[in-house]
Amino acid sequence: MNNLVDTANQIRRDIVRMVHGVQSGHPGGSLGCTDFLTALYFKIMKHDISFKMDGKGEDLFFLSNGHISPLFYSVLARSGYFPVTELATFRKLSTRLQGHPTTHDHLPGVRMASGSLGQGLSVAIGAAKAKKLNNDTQIVYTLLGDGELQEGQNWEAIMFAGSKGIDNLIATIDVNGQQIDGSTNQVMNLFSLKAKLEAFNWEVVEMEGNDMEAIIARLTLAKNKTGNKKPVVILMETIMGKGVSFMEGTHEWHGIAPNDEQLAKALSELPETLGDY
Repeated sequence: MNNLVDTANQIRRDIVRMVHGVQSGHPGGSLGCTDFLTALYFKIMKHDISFKMDGKGEDLFFLSNGHISPLFYSVLARSGYFPVTELATFRKLSTRLQGHPTTHDHLPGVRMASGSLGQGLSVAIGAAKAKKLNNDTQIVYTLLGDGELQEGQNWEAIMFAGSKGIDNLIATIDVNGQQIDGSTNQVMNLFSLKAKLEAFNWEVVEMEGNDMEAIIARLTLAKNKTGNKKPVVILMETIMGKGVSFMEGTHEWHGIAPNDEQLAKALSELPETLGDY
C-alpha cells in the first residue's frame, strides 16, 4: 500500500509540473482522481505495456473526462507505456501529449480520443460488447466526471447498458461536486445519482476516492460484482485538487495553471518519491 501512495505522490508532482510548464491544463480533477487511477493501473487492472489496440486478453480503460490528461499521461508513463521524460512535452506543438488524448499519434495506452465530454461510456460499452463476442473474460473500465453527466448521451448509454445487462463493465464517476463554472449543484443539480443508476438497473458501489486502502477494497468489490447481468458503477467521492492545499475543494483550479510561487508551494507539499522527469 505504501508503494501505491508513493506512486500517487509522484504522479501529483508530475501533474502540477506539467501544467505549470506550459501554463495550461487542468490540475484540479487530475489531482482528485490520482489515487484512483494509480490503484487501477498499478494494482487492479491486467494490462500489457507492449500495447495492442485491440486489447484482447487485457482489461481496458477508457478516459471519458479527457481534460484530466496530465494524470492519464503520468500514469501511463510511470507504468512503462512510454518514457517518463516525454512528460516534459505536455501540450507542446507537434508532440504526442496533447491537451486532450488523441489516437492519431499512436500514443501507447490511449485507445480513444477524449475531451468532448459524454462519449467515453458509449465507447466502453462497445468495447465490453466486443469482449463478449470474442469470448474475452476481461473487464472494461471507464472514468467519467460528475459534471459530464449533464451531457445527454451518457443517459442513453446508461439506459442501454442496464437494459442489455452489460456485466463486464465498471464505470467510475468522479463525484467531486465541481465543474468549470462552479459547483454541480449550482450549474445543473444531478440530485441522487445512486437512485438514478439503480433505477436504470446498474449495480452501485460507493467509494472514498482519496483513500488508497478504501479504493483497493471497493474496486475489488466492484470486480466481484461483475458477471451478474448488470453493469457496475462506482460513485467515487473525491476532493478536487487533492494533495495541494490551496487547490483543494474549489472549482477555481479546474482549468488554470499555478505560477512559479504556487508551483513551489505545491511541490513542497508533495514529496518526491520516484524522481521527477
